[in-house]
Amino acid sequence: MDDPVQALAYAQADFTASHGTRVQMFRSLFPQLTLNGPVLDLGCGSGDVLLRFARAFPDAHFVGIDGSRPMLELAQRAIDADPALRDRVRVRYGIIPQCELPQEPWRLIMSHSMLHQLHEPQVLWRTVAECAESADSGCAVFVADLRRPRSEQDARSLVQAISKHEPEILQRDFFNSLCAGFEPDEVRHQLAAAGLRQLRVTTQEPYHLSVSGVL
Repeated sequence: MDDPVQALAYAQADFTASHGTRVQMFRSLFPQLTLNGPVLDLGCGSGDVLLRFARAFPDAHFVGIDGSRPMLELAQRAIDADPALRDRVRVRYGIIPQCELPQEPWRLIMSHSMLHQLHEPQVLWRTVAECAESADSGCAVFVADLRRPRSEQDARSLVQAISKHEPEILQRDFFNSLCAGFEPDEVRHQLAAAGLRQLRVTTQEPYHLSVSGVL
């Protein structure tokens, strides 16, 4: 999203129904995990999910990476507006796999709604595997993304049910994103090809899936 208008429309949208449940989803997948230390968010966008996690886990500190400068500008504004987050959340520009990522003993690597945007999904899984190598004693992985509907008509029905009050540009992007999403078995094949069979794919209703586990 290099178009500032498109980025702003996304940032101003109401994602309560999806992003609002993301922390709860994470906690249900990792009930025993105490989240402290460094967290890496790949594809943080305008920072909505990133900041939800930062507020929910005050003992962790966060680094968000994204390839859209307009989205990062919006994320930085949100960080600057909350004094409690300024010292714990950083965002920086980068496009995987060519960007140089921070080397930290990551406690968690997460990514939200990025997988379906990649022409080559192995880019994400290779990056996750490489970043997890710097962990001291196991790194949690939590990836949540759209799940492709059964048909184009089902995708249109979801857009109408969920985003009918949003701007047309956002409805169009949502439809395209749904159609670009992966089915759970496709993601399982991606993980097997990347040597990440220990990660588990779970269907999350009504139109999401999650990938979770410890590397």
